[in-house]
Amino acid sequence: MSEFWLYFKLGLEHVLDWNAYDHVLFLVALSAPYQVAQWKRLLLLVTLFTLGHSLSLLITNYGWLSVSSSWIEFLIPVSILIAALFPLIQLDKQESDQRVIYGVTLFFGLIHGFGFGRYFVQINDEQAFMPLLEFALGIETAQVIIVLVVLIVAALFRTTLKLTQRDWIIFISGAVTALCLPMLVENWIF
Repeated sequence: MSEFWLYFKLGLEHVLDWNAYDHVLFLVALSAPYQVAQWKRLLLLVTLFTLGHSLSLLITNYGWLSVSSSWIEFLIPVSILIAALFPLIQLDKQESDQRVIYGVTLFFGLIHGFGFGRYFVQINDEQAFMPLLEFALGIETAQVIIVLVVLIVAALFRTTLKLTQRDWIIFISGAVTALCLPMLVENWIF
């Protein structure tokens, strides 16, 4: 049981590590267009991320594919930027195409999993499957915590400052974009 907590806690810390805030930025951008009543749709997105992350960890863990770390470090801020800009593009549309954000979320999960894969292979030297599952549960739990905090903070801001949902989306998307741009410039590979 202690091994379960080791990998579960590692998953929690991987997402909640403020030094590696890319996860948090992505989740904030992803959550911006949603309200508390839409939690099921948001939970599906969070789970898609976890599935993508776990799939790329599995691929890396068993040595089926290796991806250049410079590409990974570049694609992480690209995916955050897409997640931040997509709600702005969808602002005036009655019905948004959710397939795009589902795809971006899965893509970000895959990319981020490849980024963490080398480290995970080092600590999972027996290439066991259960640690991958335990780690994924920690990631999913941490993401749900972040999304809940974002939804609560959004509801408080919208209520106390009398912000419309549109204003909230513009504010959050702009803030995430501003925080993401230095990461993009720093990891520019062209």
